[in-house]
Amino acid sequence: MKRRLGAVCMIVILLLVMTGCGTKPAGDKTEPMGNTQNSPVSGKKIAYILNMPSSEIFQLCANQCKKTAENLGMTCDIFFSDGDDTTFQNYISTCAAGDYDGLYLSHGGQDYSYTFLTKLLQDYPDLKIVTFDTQFKDASGQVQTIDGVTQFFQDDAGFATGLLDYICEDLCPDKETVNILKVWVGPNYIAAFDRRETGYQEFEAAGKINTVEVIGPTDYNNATASMHDVMEATLMRYEEGGIDAIWVAYDAYAQGCYQALKESGKDIPLVSVDICNMDIQYMLEADSQWKACACTDFKANGEQGVRILALELNGDYDAITAPGSADATNYIEMPATLITQDILNTNTTIENIYDVAPDTYGNVANYVTSDWLKECIGY
Repeated sequence: MKRRLGAVCMIVILLLVMTGCGTKPAGDKTEPMGNTQNSPVSGKKIAYILNMPSSEIFQLCANQCKKTAENLGMTCDIFFSDGDDTTFQNYISTCAAGDYDGLYLSHGGQDYSYTFLTKLLQDYPDLKIVTFDTQFKDASGQVQTIDGVTQFFQDDAGFATGLLDYICEDLCPDKETVNILKVWVGPNYIAAFDRRETGYQEFEAAGKINTVEVIGPTDYNNATASMHDVMEATLMRYEEGGIDAIWVAYDAYAQGCYQALKESGKDIPLVSVDICNMDIQYMLEADSQWKACACTDFKANGEQGVRILALELNGDYDAITAPGSADATNYIEMPATLITQDILNTNTTIENIYDVAPDTYGNVANYVTSDWLKECIGY
């Protein structure tokens, strides 16, 4: 994988970053390069409200939200609802009724987000909102949009297809159809999982994979331990060669799966979505069957959300564009990156993974930007 090479390359990279076109990762950003007093959103108050328990990657996201807001002269408060939809909505309503100018909302339920946020904006028409991993569906189940709200996602379908490509082409290249043990959940769990299912179904429809069984946690409050027990019982039912690879929709599930797989002594490769320090440690173990993670940089997701919200607050909707496009949009996906076991080393952590990861991971070229954002932050 690409590493920084030599003084000449470093100079080129720094010049590109100064123009907003480089590959400098979110993990390297420190102080703003401009003057926050020139920020048109200076003094604004925003909140990052996450409908999930705090975790390593979500804390990285939250920290970067605060840092980016400060670089623009704003303040950003953080709220975690621990997956409680009622608490999540109460946080949103309280902030809207308070003195918050904008909200970055993450992982709202698709069964209520459209109706709830539509009503909220009727009551507070000056409030600006960006959502992450939140699908809008009306009462009849039809996908909708909300005027003035930017929906921001990871490339979830790309997570699924990237991992399955890696299984079929690199891990099982001699198999015409690869037998997959799928670790997932039921439909309509959260929008991100449904979108991953879309990518998975492409490979099933093409006959590239055969799903031998679908399993998932029996206890979502203790998902890792639950998946250990479920995987342990599942592996006992299969003879050698009955499973070619294990595809896991979420790394918290994969951690339990990996532990059970290692204990079983079966040599079956495992891949998963998302990445954290525990995943990296497991992938680096001797003879580890955990071969790859598909992910985005959650520091970058934090910064992107705040940058979008800042543009909304300044009325700069024309500057809200998808990665690789110059056209304004209300729907953005951050590109997926495949982190494979072979690129990691014993010093790799989630903080310095930028040194070995492909350029898509934390690439500043993926960010929305404008002249004043470049002046305040530098890219």
